[in-house]
Amino acid sequence: MKNSKSLLAILALLVGATTLTSCKKTKVTEKDGIEYTYVKEGNEKAPNGEFLLYNLEIVTATDSVIYSTLEQPFPGYMQVNDSMAVTNGMDEIFSGLRKGDSIAFESVAKTVFGNNFPPFLKEDDVIKVRLGAFEIMNEEAIQAYFEKVMAAEEVKREERAAERLVEEDKIIQEYLTEKGLEAQKTESGLYYIIEEEGTGDPVTPGTSMSVNYAGYLIDGTLFDTSIEALAKEKGIFTEGRPYEPLPVSVGMGQVIPGWDEGLLLLKKGSKGKFLIPSPLGYGENAMGAKIPANSILIFDVDVADVK
Repeated sequence: MKNSKSLLAILALLVGATTLTSCKKTKVTEKDGIEYTYVKEGNEKAPNGEFLLYNLEIVTATDSVIYSTLEQPFPGYMQVNDSMAVTNGMDEIFSGLRKGDSIAFESVAKTVFGNNFPPFLKEDDVIKVRLGAFEIMNEEAIQAYFEKVMAAEEVKREERAAERLVEEDKIIQEYLTEKGLEAQKTESGLYYIIEEEGTGDPVTPGTSMSVNYAGYLIDGTLFDTSIEALAKEKGIFTEGRPYEPLPVSVGMGQVIPGWDEGLLLLKKGSKGKFLIPSPLGYGENAMGAKIPANSILIFDVDVADVK
């Protein structure tokens, strides 16, 4: 049994894909009374301590996807623990899962998710669940499996990033034309404008800099700044936060790649603008509610000090 007492914790490890076929045997859990049907029955129980790989899809009553392993690079897995206490119907279903099982059932959100159901659902909303277990692996095998999957996913991610760079380069060029700006472009795809040159020696990797900044989405939305007056003006001021230059050890991976590369082009007192395509920013990851996935970022930067 997985070392968790709720489906929410289980979901943190889910990824993969499965196909379920027509219905057969039906059971009811002792806890919560979940009636679940075996679309297909397996017969191989994973030994205690080994890992059972599975696929999961959770949808609403109208088949709107809440969570699907089809959207993830990895399958779900759980380490079998025969001594783990079963506290709810979901635990009961997972603890009885065998290789080859395909299970389908409907229940309400509170039963499926416990008290941690998504905020867009009501506790009595009907939820459909499809679950299929497809492989048993020991620790060595599962590590090798995930390393292989991760390597394949990294190749795909790099391919997607290359496509994004081409698409976003056009968007950035259009933005520059619209704003009447002239920028230089690095080999990686970073656009930069040096508005004031600054003084001192060229910056090298490992140099400590203190940088004031204002970060915008390409539509002009300010998402973060080190400048208190600007934060107040744009309505994003956070009480108690220190508004001061950001300390950065340049070229050491402490900041997004676009910053690491761009700051190496500046000196003490330099002022400039970075136009950063998403693969050089946060890529496919959203950063909270303010920065969506695949966002082009624009930063006004002012190097306050160099050490």
